[in-house]
Amino acid sequence: MPEGDTVWNTARVLHRALAGARLTGSDFRVPQLAATDLAGWTVRESASRGKHLLLRLDDPGARSWTLHSHLRMDGAWRAYAPGERWSARPAHLIRVVLRSSAAVAVGYHLHELALIPTAEEESLVGHLGPDLLGADWAPDEAVRRLAAHPEQSIGEALLDQRNLAGVGNLYKCEVLFLRGVSPWTPVRAVPDLAGTVALAQRLLAANRGRWTQSTTGVLRRGGTSYVYGRRAQPCRRCGTAIRKEELGERVTYWCPVCQPERE
Repeated sequence: MPEGDTVWNTARVLHRALAGARLTGSDFRVPQLAATDLAGWTVRESASRGKHLLLRLDDPGARSWTLHSHLRMDGAWRAYAPGERWSARPAHLIRVVLRSSAAVAVGYHLHELALIPTAEEESLVGHLGPDLLGADWAPDEAVRRLAAHPEQSIGEALLDQRNLAGVGNLYKCEVLFLRGVSPWTPVRAVPDLAGTVALAQRLLAANRGRWTQSTTGVLRRGGTSYVYGRRAQPCRRCGTAIRKEELGERVTYWCPVCQPERE
């Protein structure tokens, strides 16, 4: 699943391609928006909220609207020059095309696609916790929300977007390794919840603006993570084989020596 930094990067790509542009056409390939025509609408900005993308537009009557999309596991937006071949994904995965005189934005396999008045954005994203990459990031509130579920495993709690918005499976695994905490540790037993939250924010922020995600400081292939994607490979700290197991609906990677369980 795309992490918050990937969604942030995607929002920036769309902003550079479309912000300030008047759309010359649109093509929605989802039933609920199939008859929608955005020709003549102006794109004001593209923003992210956790893992949600918010493309804000003004219609010819100067009313403000938001085109909302969620990438989930397999969604993506790509920006192309007019006439450029759309090569990112097969054509049958296209859900929306937005055209301007200078760029074409193509949304592949998008989820929760909706066009709503901008004033109603909170109906779609208001449940989210503090955004780790947002201007209004509030670490104390994120800690409070996590601590409100003391018996939940910290691995599951970090993925719950109602607690803090933006952490996905990669950062969950990497943060807990770096903090020396087992993913199965109850939230109440995590030694320094505030430190865990702060580290998650720093890691996402460090990768903002680039597509290669690294928690090790190494960008070459095979060196970007401590535990994520490294099942049966030696731990970079102690040499123990990294393990992989399901936690809730996701797989998790951890070192059984560096991340002892606490009760």
